Amino acid sequence: MTDESTPTAKLLKVARADDQSGQIHGRQVDGRYLWFTVTTGEMPDKGDIILLYDNRWERAPQDLWPVHNRGIAIVRHITDDGNVVIEEGVALRQVGNPRDLPVSAGNTVELDDDGVVAIISETPIRSQHFDREPADIQKEFQVSTASNGPGFADFGGYPEVVERARKLIDTQMLRQDELRAIGARPVKGVLFTGPPGTGKTHLARIIAQESGADFYLVSGPTVVSKWVGDSEETLRRIFEAAAASAGGRAIIFFDEIDSIAERRSGDTHEASRRLVAQLLTLMDGFGQDGVNVVVIAATNRADALDPALTRPGRFDWEIEFGMPTLDDRYRILQVGTRQLRTFGEIPLEDLAQLTDGWSAAQLSSIWTEAALLAAAEGRNSITEEDAAQAYERAAARPRRQEIVEAAWVS
Repeated sequence: MTDESTPTAKLLKVARADDQSGQIHGRQVDGRYLWFTVTTGEMPDKGDIILLYDNRWERAPQDLWPVHNRGIAIVRHITDDGNVVIEEGVALRQVGNPRDLPVSAGNTVELDDDGVVAIISETPIRSQHFDREPADIQKEFQVSTASNGPGFADFGGYPEVVERARKLIDTQMLRQDELRAIGARPVKGVLFTGPPGTGKTHLARIIAQESGADFYLVSGPTVVSKWVGDSEETLRRIFEAAAASAGGRAIIFFDEIDSIAERRSGDTHEASRRLVAQLLTLMDGFGQDGVNVVVIAATNRADALDPALTRPGRFDWEIEFGMPTLDDRYRILQVGTRQLRTFGEIPLEDLAQLTDGWSAAQLSSIWTEAALLAAAEGRNSITEEDAAQAYERAAARPRRQEIVEAAWVS
């Protein structure tokens, strides 16, 4: 209990202290302001926490002042009146600098209800800059290669492409010790080129499955960040995670690599330049310490890639996926029927003849349409009639590439 002789005190935070007039302006905990005059003795400083009695004041511990909104932000601008413009997420906000700290643009600062209370770092610190654990990278980029995943038997057609893939596994993934004993430099990168839908990504997964390697799938949007340096850091973490794979072998697959490694020119954005430079550095750096990692990249715009990336020592092999031949189309259709329940004989040879110029993805769409037709009629198997109608549906879809080419020629 408070004795009647104990003087009551008000808790204040000093907002302004005028040495000449002795006037002190302060804010109370409830937000109300008051002022008083010091006639003799020491003056409090701006930002001090004080206890104000009827005729005197005394300093109080800083932790007596309740803080409800403490946070971290990045300084973007200092206004003429000394206030600070901060970046919080994607928004800008102006706050005070009650302690007159020497803040400057780019500092990372701590805030409370009154404004800036401390400088944490001279440079920006963002959540993206904190190191992600290997488990985080694996969760985001590693794709499972379960024992029942696709194998070469599930890849129809393209016998020459499949043969190159088998050699890649045999010589580069499984016989690295022999290569090192010979003194040969292993292949670091393989470039898959060809039109969309020809099976580049599918074959990369099969190579990982057949070799027992961990498989990291990387596409442009998953690594590109608006924060300076974050994209390069993500790439570096992916390579580190691949090098530390428990099985001793890993494949990093860049899907549509042209989206992050286009040819550098005078008009190229600085962020793109840094990302390409980081990828070049990483490809030059790995493979020196016995790590069995192969980089596979797919593109349908090989001419758009930066020449420094395609020189020997980085992407040593280039495997071209053309449009499927008649025999390729037959084998692709044949592989598709293995995964389906069919009734009677399916006219694969006729379909292969009719689909000249179709990609593997377009051929696979026939079986999707056929399955929908059978399911709509309550049947659990696909018939010859379903396949014929499915072909007609798939053939009726707009062939956008052909339309564009025809318009350009005209």
